Amino acid sequence: MAKRQAISPVIATVIIVAVTIAVAIAVAFWMTGIIGLFTGFEQLTIETIYATPNGTGWNVTIHVSNRGTSPTSITNILINGVDISTCSRNVTGPTLPIAFNPGDNRTITLSIAKGTTCGPTKFTAGGSIEVKLHSSGGKDYPKLVVLP
Repeated sequence: MAKRQAISPVIATVIIVAVTIAVAIAVAFWMTGIIGLFTGFEQLTIETIYATPNGTGWNVTIHVSNRGTSPTSITNILINGVDISTCSRNVTGPTLPIAFNPGDNRTITLSIAKGTTCGPTKFTAGGSIEVKLHSSGGKDYPKLVVLP
């Protein structure tokens, strides 16, 4: 009768460790895919903002991009903390909301008439204003711009 031998304990340990590492790597890749599905985030970025005179006031041009992984939209625009819809007809902007898918870029233009009062602020040349974009995710994205 032939004598059978078992594998050595060292070889068995190496095989168990290799299988464990392979399973751990597979689970890590699987979890990364699952987590990516449930952890989308918005990240609007104001790339540039500038004001140019237009004869009766200023045009404020805002270049915005969504660098996040989930869709979002701009639901409100505020100037110096005041909603532009309450700044009378002397401040005009786009129809809201403005939708952004991941990777989208948009240009938003606001027209502001000279001497417009928005809240306690009267807009004049040389003055700075804070333009704040409010998103559907509840985040605010402020930037300052000087009126030339």
